[in-house]
Parts: sequence; structure tokens; C-alpha cells
Amino acid sequence: MQGDRIKIVCQNRKAKHDYFISEIHEAGMVLLGTEVKSLRMGRANLTDSYAKIRKNEVFLYNMHIGPYPFAQHVNHDPLRPRKLLLHRREIKRLIGKVEEKGMSLIPIKVYFKNGKAKLSLALSKGKRKYDKREAIRKRDEKRDMNRFYHRKEKG
Repeated sequence: MQGDRIKIVCQNRKAKHDYFISEIHEAGMVLLGTEVKSLRMGRANLTDSYAKIRKNEVFLYNMHIGPYPFAQHVNHDPLRPRKLLLHRREIKRLIGKVEEKGMSLIPIKVYFKNGKAKLSLALSKGKRKYDKREAIRKRDEKRDMNRFYHRKEKG
């Protein structure tokens, strides 16, 4: 939409390197008050986090949201599982896809959209070592070609 205000909190940059991403879904998160305040401060980390479907609900595991420094005794557990909010038909579709061989749910980024915490959840398949090397080789070739053309234009 035109008026969407998006503030990115954290990203999983290794996800595009480690996985083939086929679909991306936007999901809301069930959070506590201190978690939202910590997210607004940028105290989150998606490294090694993943999502699983349990009893027709999607949960996010191993996402670290640091404790809110101004809460004395009512702070949250930084690594607690968090429920993700998706439509029922999206969850049923994801169940079918995840049961395929090698498909998994990986969080890509956490952001605030119009004041609400959202998560980009990718349906992805893990890359093998040779796939990663191929991607690196293609990226290096593209960078070298761009350097060559820029030098040619200047000189």
C-alpha cells in the first residue's frame, strides 16, 4: 500500500545464502509488552531461528529478543517460543509444503508495519555446499563484469 510505514528491526542475511527461498509470507507475532519495547530498541536477533507447525498453529523458536533494560522484575524470557499469526488457509497450505522433502520455514526479517510487529516467513529448501559455491561464483563473475564495463566507460 501507499501509506505503509515500515521500520526493519533485524534481518537474517544468511538465509538467502543458505536456502533456496520459494515463498514469503507476512505473519504477525504474539508478543509481551516488554518484547515489543525491546524490538523498538532494535534488540532482536534471528540467527539460528526457525518456525514449526504444532497442532495447526505456527510457532517461532530460537528468536532472541533481549530483555528490556527498564523493566525491573517483569521481564520476558529472551528465547521463549512465540506464536505466529497466519490465516488458517495459509497454515494448511504451509503444512502441505513443509511435509515435502527438505522444505522448512525460516524467518527472514522482523519489522514494524504501521506500528505492528511483523515477521517475513520464508518457505525454503536448504542449499548443499556445491549450490553455495555456485552462487558465490556467479556473484563474483557478475561483480567482475560490472568492474570491467565501468573501467571501459571511464577510460
